Amino acid sequence: MPKGPRGEKRPADVIGAAITVAKIATSEIEELTEDDGKDKAAQAMGRKGAKARAEKLTPEQRREIARKAAVKRWSKE
Repeated sequence: MPKGPRGEKRPADVIGAAITVAKIATSEIEELTEDDGKDKAAQAMGRKGAKARAEKLTPEQRREIARKAAVKRWSKE
């Protein structure tokens, strides 16, 4: 049986998948979402740290970081 993006079980056939989606949409069944295993407090702290770092960077530093990311993203590796 195929698995969804978070490892949940999904019907293998198109008709079965469509019926499952319709049942979820009409609240006949509840979609089972499992915990991703990550600590919610750590995720929140990470977001706070990222925001604080972004506020502290100068426009030139942000531009350099973005340039490096673009080079890495579009390089042929």
